[in-house]
Amino acid sequence: QVQLVESGGKQVQPGGSLRLSCQISGVSAPYYAISWFRQAPGKEREGVSCIHFSDDTTYYADSVKGRFIISRDNDKKTVYLQMNNLKPEDTAIYLCAWSLRERTLTWAYPNVVDQWGQGTQVTVSS
Repeated sequence: QVQLVESGGKQVQPGGSLRLSCQISGVSAPYYAISWFRQAPGKEREGVSCIHFSDDTTYYADSVKGRFIISRDNDKKTVYLQMNNLKPEDTAIYLCAWSLRERTLTWAYPNVVDQWGQGTQVTVSS
């Protein structure tokens, strides 16, 4: 069974940086996708970024392009989300997500996710 454990969330000031980690276990498939979603109070869950394990193709929501970077460490079986120049509107619970299929057009839709992590809180405020 696939398990995802996020860490790294905390409170930071606007303009600050954070790196979130997603520890992956229980995956036997050679290729799959790992995405980061976020959900703020009263808002729908939205896709933030995605990485395909077959070729390291990455995807970003327009709201985070140029500020966030997704990457992976195969040896540590961990996916990272480096978040720079954080804004108050980035405040949300950030969830790691696993999808067996690598999707190009629909990666950001929550209904294509096969397994979710428990989430980690990111708060951007002064």
